[in-house]
Amino acid sequence: MLSVAIGGLGAIGLKLAQALDAGVEGLRLTAVSARDQAKAAANLAGFKAPPAIVGLGELAERADIVVEAAPAAVFEEIVCPAVSRGRIAVVSSVGALLPRMHLVDQAKAAGGRIIVPTGALLGLDAVRAAAEGRVESVTLVTRKPPRGLAGAPYLDQHGIDVLAITEPTRIFAGSAREGAKGFPANVNVAAALALAGIGPDRTTLEIWADPTVTRNTHTVKVEADTVRLTMTIENVPSEENPRTGRITPLSLLACLRGLVSTLKVGS
Repeated sequence: MLSVAIGGLGAIGLKLAQALDAGVEGLRLTAVSARDQAKAAANLAGFKAPPAIVGLGELAERADIVVEAAPAAVFEEIVCPAVSRGRIAVVSSVGALLPRMHLVDQAKAAGGRIIVPTGALLGLDAVRAAAEGRVESVTLVTRKPPRGLAGAPYLDQHGIDVLAITEPTRIFAGSAREGAKGFPANVNVAAALALAGIGPDRTTLEIWADPTVTRNTHTVKVEADTVRLTMTIENVPSEENPRTGRITPLSLLACLRGLVSTLKVGS
């Protein structure tokens, strides 16, 4: 039995906590952290085994696995104590990891691990396999309803009123590293793809604000010496947070199951 602590009880963390409390063989929810502790206590009131509500830095003291499901601004407050204590850190704000790769070295030194789940993307197994050979290019094209992009730092910096857009408009083109910095709450998928493949500087990203779509859509294109891939996923946005997809907490749950399952499917 492995114990699990969750940092953040928003659209991702609360769904994951509910699933763990319902029962997952080999896993036990022991602690959570949330900005609004009173709201967190209310959300946990009906749990069969309510976890402790603790500060971000205490999560690693309470569990074998620490899940980061919080705003990118507190990423290091959750992940650093976890890896320093040799815990397994499962991260959802993957874009926040790119400028903090020193945490990988800390994890290695302390015997910890950092695991990036597939999240709202698809095909990371295939991309990782292709990357064992020679990859010429990796491109991600993301299309979201305008409200799902609102509030991104890149939009503020460039004076883009995304809510005023009335037709499909490309609002960003560049590297995955640049995109993760400008859209920290929107394109964690780009960071995950980059880490699975050829890195954040060689991975190309386009972001479109598209009022004609109702789902967060990601298309991955890979050109390699062993394969040519084109994959598209259309995610239903979360009602609580349109910036993320409803599949994201399910991906985290599947990732956690993989850590304790006798049979694990996929590389």
